[in-house]
Amino acid sequence: MTESSQSRYGPQKDRNQSTAQEQSKTTPSEDVSGEDDTSQNRAAEGTERCPDCDGSLVYDESRAERHCKACGRVVDSEQIDPGPEWRAFDANETEKKSRVGAPTTVTMHDRGMATKIDWRDEDAYGNALSKRKRQQMQRLRTWNERFSTQNSKQRNLKQALGEIDRMASALGLPESVRETASVIYRRALDDGLLPGRSIEGIATATLYAASRLDGVARSIDEVAAVSRIDEMELKRAYRYVSRELDLEIAPTNPEEYVGRFTSQLDCSAETERRARDLIDVAIEQEVHSGKHPVGIAASAIYAAGQLTGEQLTQAEVSEVAQVSKVTIRNRYREVMQAAEDAGQL
Repeated sequence: MTESSQSRYGPQKDRNQSTAQEQSKTTPSEDVSGEDDTSQNRAAEGTERCPDCDGSLVYDESRAERHCKACGRVVDSEQIDPGPEWRAFDANETEKKSRVGAPTTVTMHDRGMATKIDWRDEDAYGNALSKRKRQQMQRLRTWNERFSTQNSKQRNLKQALGEIDRMASALGLPESVRETASVIYRRALDDGLLPGRSIEGIATATLYAASRLDGVARSIDEVAAVSRIDEMELKRAYRYVSRELDLEIAPTNPEEYVGRFTSQLDCSAETERRARDLIDVAIEQEVHSGKHPVGIAASAIYAAGQLTGEQLTQAEVSEVAQVSKVTIRNRYREVMQAAEDAGQL
């Protein structure tokens, strides 16, 4: 390009640029439509506005709806909450409860990670499956059962944890006790404590130990009543497991039985409080030393009923606590003597 052409086109280009800049400066913002300007502002702010008054929208969690903060118009109702239905207070709890399937649990031999096939021959809509589909599902259940327990350890855990769950349900024990019992049994299995002993015996012993560790006491008689072993075998297995695993199990406090016994007897709150006070005095006076904690608890409840005017019979307390009336009478004298010595009567 020659110098003359540059001089010809150069100034023209500069003049065009300066003209465009002047037009952009002189063009007022009102030339753009109001609707475009509003949408640009909303996009810039990242919020939505009310279509009536252009007010800000707020979300009401209690009603699951969005409404205008200024005029009150409900813009969207019956919204679905995409958040979790649980609360978490730390990172570990958040990871454990994250919605990527059921949480793992030690109460199952596979920790809940295996596939479960329902036993019902129905589809998702409740319709019965055809004969061919039923046969196919039965084959899948058979192979799934075989693959879920591939070795003797898995079969042992499956039987033992199922037994623990059955006994815990019969005794009304919470989930925390079942988890503690499952952990103790897994430790016993890993340490080789099972050879030469029955699975039911070790499972029952671990459940009894877990109930005492978690402060949800159940007597040996109660545990043996729902177990498939006798009381003598339960005692031997419990002593063996607690000794080999170094379980630091404190003696059972008689107060752990008071709440359950008074609830079954339908006692008043005053009777329960007085029974706990009598047990505290008996422990301070060391009356409970060498005595069965259930007998101390039963006698304290009977004594509290006499003091509060709630006429509880020895037969009623004996039936609930599963101790003899002779035991209640003997412990009753000792508990009352301890309370009298301490000036509580």
